[in-house]
Amino acid sequence: MTTKRKVLPIMLALSMLITGAAACGGDNKKEENKAAESTTKAPAADTKKEDTTAAPSTPSAGKQSITVWAPDAVVDLTQSKLDTWLAGQNDWNAKYDIKVSAMGEGEAATQLLTDVEAGADIFGFAQDQLARLVAAGALSKPGGVFLDNIKNNNDAASVGAVTLNGDIYAYPETSDNGYFLYYDKSVVSDPSTLEGIIEQCGAAGKNFYMDIQSGWYDVAFFFGTGAQCYYEYDTEGNVTGAVCDYSGENGLKAMKAMVNMAKSKGKGYDQAPDGAASLFNPEGGTAGALVSGTWDAATVKDFLGDNYAAVKMPTFTVDGKSYQMSGFGGFKLVGVKPQTDSDKLTFCHIVADYLTSEEMQLARFDANSWGPSNKNAQQSSGVQSDAALAALADQLQYCPGQGQYPQAYWDLTKAFGTDINSGKYADADDAALTAALKDLEDSIKAAK
Repeated sequence: MTTKRKVLPIMLALSMLITGAAACGGDNKKEENKAAESTTKAPAADTKKEDTTAAPSTPSAGKQSITVWAPDAVVDLTQSKLDTWLAGQNDWNAKYDIKVSAMGEGEAATQLLTDVEAGADIFGFAQDQLARLVAAGALSKPGGVFLDNIKNNNDAASVGAVTLNGDIYAYPETSDNGYFLYYDKSVVSDPSTLEGIIEQCGAAGKNFYMDIQSGWYDVAFFFGTGAQCYYEYDTEGNVTGAVCDYSGENGLKAMKAMVNMAKSKGKGYDQAPDGAASLFNPEGGTAGALVSGTWDAATVKDFLGDNYAAVKMPTFTVDGKSYQMSGFGGFKLVGVKPQTDSDKLTFCHIVADYLTSEEMQLARFDANSWGPSNKNAQQSSGVQSDAALAALADQLQYCPGQGQYPQAYWDLTKAFGTDINSGKYADADDAALTAALKDLEDSIKAAK
């Protein structure tokens, strides 16, 4: 069911990309407030002489090299697929060759920003690095058919992950990092509500396990009610500001939900310990349901067998109103470095478009179990038969992409969640809860 993409002739592709092509080259040293602008304005020299109806020019005698950074686990696969693909690109294979080198998504942005000129032309990176790369002018924005492919072919959460201030700067590659609900079908028959899950687990002498002593998991409640918390960074990775409204009405609702859940400790809920997936062991295990991610899929499935199930997170109810649990979404993205040569830039976008296509996403799923962001790939029989990935894909539509958070944020939210789990706020009124939230909010905003 692979959708074949039609590669545009060189001049048509250039006409579609011209707003973000040569303008990107050389702009990577501009100040932050000019970075986005630099990707939308092309120098007059790049447009006034361009004949968009002309045939492609004859390729130069020597080939130019395009460098691609990919994680070590997929370097060989990526190189092999690109070699085969490039052989069929008659407009380009006489002019360019492609070399894939190992570079993890977590390190790619730092390496690129250390020396943009020496960095790869096309690179995979984690979504929490997007703002730094944009601020540094290190990303060429997709345009034309490439922009359409991103918007039309990928799930909404991954499109959100490549978007900053309303503009798209990169290509979604995966939707495969986040959490959802595992459950034992012999214990939980209806996993739709948090309250129902806890009640069913309690009735069976089991527990619903979730880690709320963590700023990664407690946003399931905060973001679920509409509260916000994120940091702003400069290009060196320094915190320049924080947005947090936890002390408002939405934050209060989230905290009340967590306090209510903590009151069920020993009656169907408990704090998830390290290695919580092992609690599904049928020989003395106490788990009926667990909030976790794809990393626990094999363990849970092995223990539960035919009773294995995975779905999106449930809803929770506060003051008579229900909210969908949210969370952080984790995505792998592909970026294109600005170029001064508009032909090369166009080809780099064509390569990035192919690297994130349905074909390539399915190839990485088959070889490495990477979860696709491509909607057609998500509907493939292989992905659909993977219950954990299907549940995550469903959940991620409710989750914003995770940005960068300083260590102080994780320390503060761990202490906050620990207090909730200890029962500190079990009898607190709204004023006391709001005061606690204000302390947390102020500390989060002050964190560096």
